[in-house]
Amino acid sequence: MKKVYISSSETETAAVASKLAQITERGDIWALSGTLGMGKSVFARAFIQTLSDAEEVPSPTFTLVQTYRTPMFDIYHYDLYRLKEASEIFELGVEEAFYEGVSLVEWPEKMGSFAPRNMWHIVIEADGEKRKITISTDDEQKIKRLADV
Repeated sequence: MKKVYISSSETETAAVASKLAQITERGDIWALSGTLGMGKSVFARAFIQTLSDAEEVPSPTFTLVQTYRTPMFDIYHYDLYRLKEASEIFELGVEEAFYEGVSLVEWPEKMGSFAPRNMWHIVIEADGEKRKITISTDDEQKIKRLADV
């Protein structure tokens, strides 16, 4: 199933992220794809701030991962842009994060063959002056949750 949103601003991108944050569950992995400057970090920041009390949500470009606590689970925000080898993801503790928390993964293609199969896929791309945000999943349970957004 695919759902598409057209965003005219960072505020609208944040609103989409906030809606999706409200349907997330422990173990969800959100793969955020798009070229530089498309709004992946804007999306991640709004998603995290919807569920946590984090005021500052810096991009984990240099730290590679930031963790945020919520009452239900921890949120792990990964930026894999700087990875040189796909196997380096295991040095970031992804096994526990993918099972115990909710993960937002920018540049998921850097995981290569180690990428989990059951991820939510978010693609953000230019659509003229706007952004096209495509959310997709093949998982039946996720499809039901997405239908409510």
